[in-house]
Amino acid sequence: MEAIKKINKGVEIHHDGDLPARTGLGSSSSFTVGLLHAVYALKGSMQTKMRLATEAIHIEQDIIKENVGSQDQIAAAFGGFNVTRFNPDNTFQVSPVILSADRLNCLQNHLIFCFTGFSRIASEIAKEQIESTNKKKAELSVMQQMVDEALAILTSDNADITEFGKLLNESWQLKRSLTSKISTPHVDEIYEEARREGALGGKLLGAGGGGFMVIFAKPEDQPRIRERLKRLLMVPFEFETSGSQIIVYQPNGL
Repeated sequence: MEAIKKINKGVEIHHDGDLPARTGLGSSSSFTVGLLHAVYALKGSMQTKMRLATEAIHIEQDIIKENVGSQDQIAAAFGGFNVTRFNPDNTFQVSPVILSADRLNCLQNHLIFCFTGFSRIASEIAKEQIESTNKKKAELSVMQQMVDEALAILTSDNADITEFGKLLNESWQLKRSLTSKISTPHVDEIYEEARREGALGGKLLGAGGGGFMVIFAKPEDQPRIRERLKRLLMVPFEFETSGSQIIVYQPNGL
């Protein structure tokens, strides 16, 4: 981050978000990655996605001392549909998941994205989860094994994609058992309402406790689910592939 330290002139920063903060969308990590990317570009230096992700993790975990993971910074920097594997030495590898356009559209068409109505401070929830990690190794091991199973379903055009939804449900049940703060009675009620109307699976995004929820359901069942949950904000979305980008580059010699 040497180039950033050498900025000695005034810089005005504007930050805009289309969706509320503290809702599990990785907005803080997106801000950190975007800020790093912009300041480096201001100094005439275009950094790799790996460096942006690594330095954003360092800022949030080591400088700001937040109880946060590393996945949000990586997702913001790299973009796209990836598998990230974390190593014991704190390094990581990002591997693109290759899906046909039809398969990716099929997955997207099975997902509903809604706001539970509650924001939360992820660091507080993550702190309790970190403290209980050693007691939940069995659950975490099962969740890790589910990654390869999910990949096998998604990357095979012949596999029934609804199996991914069922796996998502199993994963969510395990995750919500990790600590008492990951889910809430309100979140459980929303999830069960969706399930009664045909949803096959789903999960809260981010650390838990509130924020956005993704629901997996067949397209033909989604109108009933949307009607049942019409009190909630439903947000249309599309998968993206680019990650953090410099849109306008006009270096001025700072």
